[in-house]
Amino acid sequence: MAFIDELKIHIRAGNGGDGVVRWRHEKGKDKAGPSGGNGGKGGDVYLHAIRDIAVLARYKNEKEFAAENGESGMKKSMHGRNGKDLVIDLPIGSVVTNLETRETFNLVEDEKEIKVLNGGKGGLGNEYFKSATNVKPENQTDGKRGEEADFHIELQLVADAGLIGLPNAGKSSLLNALTNAKSKIGAYQFTTLEPYLGDMHGYILADIPGLIEGASEGRGLGHKFLRHIKRTKMLFHLISLENEDVAKAYKVIRAELAAYSDDLAEKKEVVILTKTDETDTKKIEKAKKKIEKFNKNILTVSILDDASVKKLKDNLIKVLRKAAK
Repeated sequence: MAFIDELKIHIRAGNGGDGVVRWRHEKGKDKAGPSGGNGGKGGDVYLHAIRDIAVLARYKNEKEFAAENGESGMKKSMHGRNGKDLVIDLPIGSVVTNLETRETFNLVEDEKEIKVLNGGKGGLGNEYFKSATNVKPENQTDGKRGEEADFHIELQLVADAGLIGLPNAGKSSLLNALTNAKSKIGAYQFTTLEPYLGDMHGYILADIPGLIEGASEGRGLGHKFLRHIKRTKMLFHLISLENEDVAKAYKVIRAELAAYSDDLAEKKEVVILTKTDETDTKKIEKAKKKIEKFNKNILTVSILDDASVKKLKDNLIKVLRKAAK
C-alpha cells in the first residue's frame, strides 16, 4: 500500500433533526394538546490520534466524511435520537487545517481526540411552544445544519530519533537490525521512498529517506521528507565509510538541515559510522578525527556483526534516556 503523508478531505458534522407538530389524542378530543418532540442533535466530528502512519492510505479514495444526522422529533413528546459522532483515525504527528477557518489542530498525543466540527442543534417540536396563551401551538422549527469544511492533513512523523544521511548510508539496514521493522533494503539510491518506523525497547526510530545536496530546495526527495525530521527529538546521522570523504558527506547533510530549518540544525545529533570493518582500526580512527571537528558524539557499527549491533543499541538507549531527562 502506498505511503500517504498529505491529504485533502471534506468533512460534515450531522444536521439536527426537525421538531414536529403532533397532538395528544384523547377520547372526544382530537387535539387534546401538543405532543410534538424536539429533533435530535447532529453528530459531532472528532480526530483521533493513533500509532499507525499508514492509516491515511485508507482514505486515498474516500474524500467525503459525514457524521450521522439527528432524527426528527416524534409523537407523544418523544425527542428524536441524537446523531452518532464521527471519529476519524489519523496518525500521531498529523497537522490538520480547517481550510474554511484556517484553524490548525496538532495530533501529538497517542489516543487523544480533538473535536473539529459541531453537529447542528435539533429543532423544537410544538410542545415546546405551549403556553398559557398558546395552548394549541402549530409552531415548530427545523434542525440546524451541522458545520462542514475542507481539511488539509499533513503528516509530520513523531519519533524519538530520526535516522538521516546520504542515500546508501545503511539507515534501513540499521533500523531493521535495531528494531523489528521491515524497511526495504537495496544497493541503489533512494531504496527507501517512504519513512519507516521501528520500536527499540520503547523508543521509536524513524528511517528517513536519503537526502542529497539540494534537498532543502526540492532536489531528490526534498521537502517531502525533510519535514518528517522536524518532530523527531534527536538525530542519528549515519555516514558510510564507503564514502571517500566522510567530512564532506557529513557537511552536505548538515548544510541541508540548516537550509531547511534552524530547528533541525539545532537538534541533538549522534554520528554513527556504518559499513565499517572493525578490524580496520586505522580507517575508523581517521574517519573519527575528521568528524570530531564538527561533532564528538560518534559511534560505530558493522551492520553484519550482531555483537556490534548490540553494543550500538545499548549506547543509543543510554543516549535516548539521557535526552529524555
